[in-house]
Amino acid sequence: MVVDTGGVLNIAKSQVDVMEDLAITTTIGMDGIPLASREAAVAKMPSMIERQAKAAVEEASVIIFLVDGQAGLTAADEEIGDWLRKNYSNKYVILAVNKCESPRKGLMQASEFWSLGFSPLPISAVSGTGTGELLDLVCSGLKKIEGTENHDEEEEDYVPAIAIVGRPNVGKSSILNALVGEDRTIVSPISGTTRDAIDTEFTGPDGQKFRLIDTAGIRRRAAVASTGSITEALSVNRAFRAVRRSDVVALVIEAMACITEQDCRIAERIEREGKGCLIVVNKWDTIPNKNQQTATYYEQDVREKVRVLDWAPIVYSTAIAGHNVDKIIVAASTVEKERSRRLSTSILNQVVQESLAFKSPPRTRGGKRGRVYYCTQAAIRPPTFVFFVNDEKLFSETYRRYMEKQLRTNAGFAGTPIRLLWRSRRKMEKDEGRAARTPANLVPRDRKLELAS
Repeated sequence: MVVDTGGVLNIAKSQVDVMEDLAITTTIGMDGIPLASREAAVAKMPSMIERQAKAAVEEASVIIFLVDGQAGLTAADEEIGDWLRKNYSNKYVILAVNKCESPRKGLMQASEFWSLGFSPLPISAVSGTGTGELLDLVCSGLKKIEGTENHDEEEEDYVPAIAIVGRPNVGKSSILNALVGEDRTIVSPISGTTRDAIDTEFTGPDGQKFRLIDTAGIRRRAAVASTGSITEALSVNRAFRAVRRSDVVALVIEAMACITEQDCRIAERIEREGKGCLIVVNKWDTIPNKNQQTATYYEQDVREKVRVLDWAPIVYSTAIAGHNVDKIIVAASTVEKERSRRLSTSILNQVVQESLAFKSPPRTRGGKRGRVYYCTQAAIRPPTFVFFVNDEKLFSETYRRYMEKQLRTNAGFAGTPIRLLWRSRRKMEKDEGRAARTPANLVPRDRKLELAS
């Protein structure tokens, strides 16, 4: 596991220099936050980054101390070198001198860093020079982990991934920190402090293991383009990739803002990817004059605005205070179980027959009516059902939505999208006839397997 840390800024700098080094702004996404709070957040940022870097160093088996060969030795490099020697002399430290594109000049550039007390290795991340030697040194410094005989068994166990997504400053990082019980990610009112998708292992109260993925805030594409920030554009892309590789997505919204247009677009993306989902209403303490009816009315408003996720459970939390954060994991665990559940063919067809008896497929103008022969579950994650019918064109979109609603009502699957596939008997017969007329040696192998199944 490779951990990339933020830049360590040990030397005292002005706020302007810090903002330039971190490439952050106190204007974008800062509406409603006083200027004094923004400046205070900027002042705290270096120490927060250093605390995260220190945590990464303490957990690491090998440390790559990276310096700039073109800039030369700086006071900050000397401070970091002293800090590593005094506090982590038992760790394997590799001094990598980056930006040494020229092999001849690289040795001269690297020689300047001998005074740090480590053996400098000239490398170039751009051209790849010296990266092979760096990898060899990293591997040589890795010690064997005890109990490797059980490691392979743990690798085979399925660990569901939960991606925490939403707009900037809705409290995604605060939720992750509250869940794991420590500051694993930086929390700040400054928009954009989370730039990468950060994975964290977590074990629930029942012993179930999860992989939590904290993502960067997702703003509208036009808003990202207007800033011209390549960093933010990459962060948003990483957030969407995190959704794609997750099993369950926690869509975090801000209680006072409720559902925005951007939240609806993120919701559509989650449903399109076929991921399980729960909606987390964070900062619930900011809602004034709450009573027993408040949550009911709020849920009605959310359901009306995000109809694409009308099957997603809703959790109300206040991450900063740690209120109801544990309910997020409970709901996510339930969603994952529903997403991985299989129905037996007999129970499934009983539900389908009852749905057909309650409401038959409508007739077409030509007097034809659709007929369902039987149904079977073809896959999980998400649950996928195949309906074998006389003609799939006879089933309107309205009736297909009705059948999906009946499946949810009678068979569950809360928190997960389900897929309904409709297959015509005529098409099946045509495929079988074509296969019978085609010599076996001309049928592609994957097609043979499909016909055999």
